[in-house]
Amino acid sequence: MWDALVKGLLTAGVAYSTHYGVTKLYNEFCVPDGIWGFFQGAVTTGSPVCAAGMTVMQTTQVSYSTVILMGLTRFVVDLVAPGAGTAATVATGAATAACAAAATSC
Repeated sequence: MWDALVKGLLTAGVAYSTHYGVTKLYNEFCVPDGIWGFFQGAVTTGSPVCAAGMTVMQTTQVSYSTVILMGLTRFVVDLVAPGAGTAATVATGAATAACAAAATSC
């Protein structure tokens, strides 16, 4: 359990750090502040470097939000049905249902 938690937190941390860093670089070099930045942005936002930066920002945002959503979903599932979803639980449940349907003791 702790391995999955640590891996999830590291994944979220890497995705967010990458997103944050690229966003700051994009803001600095592709769309700087001020009136000159407005005019500069009209030229630089279409450059391959700025387009790649925008793609990285979009991709890391999706990755980060997915990690958060999956983590919250797992937390809720564990609250509702602790231990559900493991192979042993599923196999045991299927065997119990088969025995009940056959009206025999297994």
